Amino acid sequence: MQIYLVGGAVRDKLLSLPVKDKDFVVVGATPAEMLAQGYQQVGKDFPVFLHPSSKQEYALARTERKSGSGYTGFTCYAAPDVTLEQDLVRRDLTINAMVEDMNGQVIDPLNARADLDNRLLRHISESFSEDPLRVLRVARFAARFHQLGFTIAKETLTLMQAMTQAGDLAELTPERVWQEVEKTLSADNPDVFFQVLREIGALAVILPELDALFNLAVENNDTNEDDSTSIGQQALTQLKQSASLSTDLAVRFAALMQQLDNNQISIKALAKRCKVPNEHRDLALQVSAQQENIHNARSLTPVDIIRLFDKTDAWRKPERFQQILLTCSSSQVSKLVDEYKPTQYLMKMLNAACDVAVQPIIAAGFRGAEIKQQLTAQRISTLTALQSS
Repeated sequence: MQIYLVGGAVRDKLLSLPVKDKDFVVVGATPAEMLAQGYQQVGKDFPVFLHPSSKQEYALARTERKSGSGYTGFTCYAAPDVTLEQDLVRRDLTINAMVEDMNGQVIDPLNARADLDNRLLRHISESFSEDPLRVLRVARFAARFHQLGFTIAKETLTLMQAMTQAGDLAELTPERVWQEVEKTLSADNPDVFFQVLREIGALAVILPELDALFNLAVENNDTNEDDSTSIGQQALTQLKQSASLSTDLAVRFAALMQQLDNNQISIKALAKRCKVPNEHRDLALQVSAQQENIHNARSLTPVDIIRLFDKTDAWRKPERFQQILLTCSSSQVSKLVDEYKPTQYLMKMLNAACDVAVQPIIAAGFRGAEIKQQLTAQRISTLTALQSS
């Protein structure tokens, strides 16, 4: 039995990045031998075991044979005669196919280190095309490692485009698509993911609502011959800006959705189909509905401002209101978040309105709906005085 650290942990270690998760491949062992040593089997489709103390995953070396459609249609063979190289060849990218033995020695039978040094994301073999999920994974890696200078190898990009044109991505469930999108949103350059998918035609398959924006020209542009003039590109620019402002995935998602539409049909359809978390969906809907009011906050009357606070439930959810402001600030791509004037202005107004106490109103004898009416009237009066000061 030989045990090797495998995949992302080896790659990230060589890139001098933090190693978060460690996976191991075991060569020359049987399930019975693993169980005898105290490992706990958890895999159903292929033998994966948890270490008795560390609880890290140890998988028996295996080969895979395509036996059905989609990214789950594989038959796995795991046995002591499966070699290390046979296990590595079935993986997606060369940079994910290196191992480290228990002495810390890196073993690289596929010459992956050259691609790592050259910052190339390259598929290992033509069997890459058997799993359509890999198209999204490569795009996600392109986003994750963009800041390190990684690009997708031309032949890999060509293969991804061919898989898209063949209709392979239609096999992906919307929920699985969202899992890749959600992971991508945490990257430093999440916009790269969508740019890659747009380039190979995959965005129209998995997120048609977003792809449609690339056919719409931004205002004051007479031509849409280049993506740089499209609303779709503007959406990606806002996503990039939001990533520089916040690590909040809900804010980043809302920034990406910010250009979809004002009637919110597309946001609701995408969120329902992909089972987007309610927190993400609700923030995106609030931004879509209120972004114009927020951008033009200085021109709002006190009545309009109170109505804005009511509709966004800023009274009970001030943290979400700040998320809305932060998302809206991402559209100001030439400015820093602290230079986005509506933020300071509206938070000043919200704090002043919240300082209006309800207890004196109740003490004055108002009851039921009258309490809210008086509270609103006093808040409007307070904001009117503040605007005049």
